[in-house]
Order: sequence, then structure tokens, then C-alpha cells
Amino acid sequence: MSETHKPFHELVNPDSNFEFIDSRRTWATISAVAILACIAMLFVNKSMRGDYLNWTIDFKGGTELIFAFEDAQGNPAPVDAAVIRKALNDKGKTGFTVSDFRWKTLNAEGKEVEASGMIVRTTEFGAVKSQEAEKIAAEFNTAFADPGVLKATWSGDRMFVRASGPIDWQKAHDFFKAQGKELRPWSAENLEAFGVPEEGTSEYNMQFSVAGLDAQYQEVLASAIGKGTVVKIQNVYGVGARAGEKLRNDGIKSLFYVMALIMLYLAFRFDIRFAPGAVVALVHDAILVIGVFALTWEEVSLTTVAALLTVIGYSVNDTVIIFDRIRENVDRLKDKKFGRIINISLNETMSRSLLTSITVFVVTLMMNILGTGLVRNFAFAMNIGVIVGVYSSVFVASPVALAIHNRWYVDPSDAAKK
Repeated sequence: MSETHKPFHELVNPDSNFEFIDSRRTWATISAVAILACIAMLFVNKSMRGDYLNWTIDFKGGTELIFAFEDAQGNPAPVDAAVIRKALNDKGKTGFTVSDFRWKTLNAEGKEVEASGMIVRTTEFGAVKSQEAEKIAAEFNTAFADPGVLKATWSGDRMFVRASGPIDWQKAHDFFKAQGKELRPWSAENLEAFGVPEEGTSEYNMQFSVAGLDAQYQEVLASAIGKGTVVKIQNVYGVGARAGEKLRNDGIKSLFYVMALIMLYLAFRFDIRFAPGAVVALVHDAILVIGVFALTWEEVSLTTVAALLTVIGYSVNDTVIIFDRIRENVDRLKDKKFGRIINISLNETMSRSLLTSITVFVVTLMMNILGTGLVRNFAFAMNIGVIVGVYSSVFVASPVALAIHNRWYVDPSDAAKK
């Protein structure tokens, strides 16, 4: 007879007999200590840094401004972040952070070079104050009653207008100039979009941006750096405080909704004793990932929430594979106790769990090392999530399922099983 070969090499022999279940109290203690440490770190940050986590503008509101610096020839010019901080402090600015920002660009000769700039994040949201914005909006409605302004609302330094007819930019420019505001010109795309009515309503939606925070900060930076270096605004992104708070609350709610739906799915997919274990594991994963963000003071953004939801999906997928093997072995190994069946199932699926987890971890690790900005933020959360996800599937979800079985599902015949 020819020798049979396995289809692939196993990292862990499925016939191994690692005692995962017998040591469950030790792992439960480790998990409890880790969770308490993560929760404690949140309060440490609150007392030392003023907030539980390093929320980005997405969640706490404010404005993010990206500045680029060029010399007289149009080549990237390096600027020290300390100079920027001092200039903003001297102008009485508070509640801001300054950090380096790098990207690839073309110099004056057309060669690709690495440009360096600065990201300035401030808690301010628009230079136009609320009372002034209401006054300008009311006068705008009166001044442009002929096109039929239906609604004019401000968000930061932008006024959004809905009207029954198009509004000429030059006339709007003259109106804002009389209000002491500099209206920014429309791009070619804006001119085309704002001059066409919306389908179905025949209403015109327009946006008017005035020189506000970006112009103020650009002026401060230009005066601090001095002549010879041009300060350019690369991007401006702002979120109102109320919108940021709503995004943060919605992000937290989404995590609980996902866990509730997963618990419902597992209750139907298997039976009720498996569902709580999976949910406990997911809560465990979420707390540990958040705890690492608290410890490292990494930024928590909408991308982080997306990564957390991805981690939850990945973790529950690994847990379902293990639970499915347990269900198969319950029918196959009727002479063994439930705890023993869980241990056998964990040994049989360990190779598969490690192979898939290592693959995902290596990919996200490269994204973490080589990526920047939101990509790195997502990859960092995934790196932590993959590790804790595999851990929780083995050492949290399965022991909880066993505890529920021992509490409510044991029958007299189990005593005779081995």
C-alpha cells in the first residue's frame, strides 16, 4: 500500500492533548487582571491627560488643518514643529496639537520628493460665531429673496444654502464682503454642480465658504516662519461638537448592537449555552483593544471603530469554527464528558486558528509598519485584535460554554462518562 500523505503540514498536531480546559481558572484570572488594568488605564488617562481616550476630531469636534511649506523655488521646505507651537501659543491659541505630516510630491523640477508639513488640530470649529452666523444667514435670506432662498445654515466657516434658483457667486462675494468676510471662490466642479437643480425637487443646493480658521492659522504660521517660505493649506476638515458626540455615541451603540445580533445568531445556530460565551469573548476583545489604545494613547477615530467591528467579526468567526467542531464531536464522542469534548475540539482546530491568524497578523503588521495615518490606525487595532481574538476564542468563549453546561445542562448519565 502506498503511504498516505496529509494535504498540508499542521502547525499543531490535531491528535495533541494540550489541556486548555483544565487550566481555565488560570486563564480566567489572567483575563480578569488584563480587563481591570485596561479599565484602570482609562481613568488614569482621565486624571492625567483630561480624557479617557485620545479622541480625534471625529468624536470630540474641532478642526484639523494640514499645512505644506515651500521655498521660493516651489520645493518642500522643512519646518520645526516647536516653532509652530510657540507661534500659536503667542497668539493666545489653546486646545491645539501640532504633529508632523509627510507625503510624496513633485518638486519644481518634476522629481518625486518627500514633502513634510504639519497637522494642526484645534478644538475650535469655525471662526464665525453662532450669533454672527445667525445674523448673516438672516440678512442673506433678505438680500437674495429674488432667487428664493429656502434655507441657509452654517457649519463652521461654511454656509449651506437651499434655494429655488441659482445664486451668482459674484453677488454673494459682494454680500459677504459687506459683512466683513472673504468668500472663497468656487472651483470649476462647484460652479457646475451648484448651477444645476437637484433631481426631483428642482431646488439648488449651494455652499459658500469664507476665510476663517484656516486663514487665521495660515497667517500665524506665515508670520512665525518668516519670508522665503510659503505656507499652503493642503486640507481642512471640521466636525461640530454635537456631531462629534453623536458619532462617538453611535459608534459605541454599534458595538453593542453587533454583539446582541451575534448572540441571537449563535443561539439559533447552535444552542443557548454557546451564545453567552461568544459575547463574553467579544466584550473581552473590545475592552483589551480599547485598553491598548488607552495605554499607548493612540488616536481613536471612526477608523478605529471600523477596526473594532472587524475584530469582532474575525473573533466570532474563529469562535464559530471551534463551536462547530464541538457540536460535531458531541454527536461523535457520546462516551466523553462535555469538558473533554471541548478540549479535544480545541486541539483539533488549533492548527487552523493559528494559520489563519498568523496570515491576517502578518498582513496588518506590514500595514502598521509601512502605512501612515488612518491606514496605520486601522492596522494597529487589527494587530491587537487578532491576538486577543484567538486568545478569547480558546480561553474565554469555550470555558464560558462549559460553565453554562455544567450549571444547567448536566444530566445523571454524565457521571459515567470519561
